[in-house]
Amino acid sequence: MARLVSIWDGMPHDLKRSKVSVLIPALNEARNLPHVAARMPTDIDEIVFVNGNSVDDTAEVALQLWPDAVHVAQTRKGKGNALACGIAAASGDIIVLMDADGSTDPLEIPRYVAALTSGADFAKGSRFIQGGGSADITTFRRFGNKGLNMLVNILFATKYTDLCYGYNALWRHCLESIQMPDVGHAEPQWGDGFEVETLINVRVAASDLKIAEVCSYEANRIHGTSNLNAVRDGIRVLRTIWREFLQARKRVKATPALRAVVQPLAELHELDPDAAEQAS
Repeated sequence: MARLVSIWDGMPHDLKRSKVSVLIPALNEARNLPHVAARMPTDIDEIVFVNGNSVDDTAEVALQLWPDAVHVAQTRKGKGNALACGIAAASGDIIVLMDADGSTDPLEIPRYVAALTSGADFAKGSRFIQGGGSADITTFRRFGNKGLNMLVNILFATKYTDLCYGYNALWRHCLESIQMPDVGHAEPQWGDGFEVETLINVRVAASDLKIAEVCSYEANRIHGTSNLNAVRDGIRVLRTIWREFLQARKRVKATPALRAVVQPLAELHELDPDAAEQAS
């Protein structure tokens, strides 16, 4: 049986209580949702559940488990669009982003809330700091994540230890800096896919928001198979880094050394940096 925890465990009693929304995007996760619900802290103010055109009974199970939640259907395909739709519907001061497959543990939510109420703008989950870990990541994905993480740390002067991990939390005021993809367009938008996690992380970094890393353990998904494709989505992450770097360079002049780092990577994946800069 899961230990019942409060999202305000360890918080000073005189601290003003902020409204916490937990955003759960799901695509064909009906069998995993009872596990997630059983481990959810009981004093969460708002659950925002986003159904991604599931072909199983995900929507029905979610409605049974969380009848008082905000239930949303995403407008396009992809995790990024699901998060954007959920964020648009969330009303909390604090928004927690997690997964529906059982890999991210709701019992960790108090850590994220504590990081934010202690002064951070953005609480970044990490599997690679003390107290964290992963039963799911493959050697190939670990190597790719490490390389992309190093690149972002160089380009955006960050100290991230885990770039491609989606268990995060933020204060509402961060949304102005993050600028999630517009949910109203019918056509696909950049950031609609798994690259959204990188997009969020680099925009937070480029906006000089205060970031705190939170240790997190990623379990194996309980049922079903992941929609993540390491090669395809890795390339989209790389392109996202480049696009965001171009945007940041407009605000802060980049050194020739930084451009030398990114130029070969852009050419490798058939990106024209000058054309991309003109189009951005």
